[in-house]
Amino acid sequence: MKKVTVLLLLVMSFVSAFAQQTQAPVDMAEELYKSGKIYVVVLTIAIIFAGLAIYLFSIDRRLKKIEKEK
Repeated sequence: MKKVTVLLLLVMSFVSAFAQQTQAPVDMAEELYKSGKIYVVVLTIAIIFAGLAIYLFSIDRRLKKIEKEK
């Protein structure tokens, strides 16, 4: 099962790499980078992902605690 997951992950990364080569540059990203606002976007996304990760880990801890009680 682990090998299948790794293989699927590698295939997905190659597909996205090929898709990125054929696309034209995004004007919005260039404008955000020039004005320095891209850092705000990246920081916002990082905060959202960190919040989701903390939430998922807290749910996991609660579930482990409940499983140990039973």
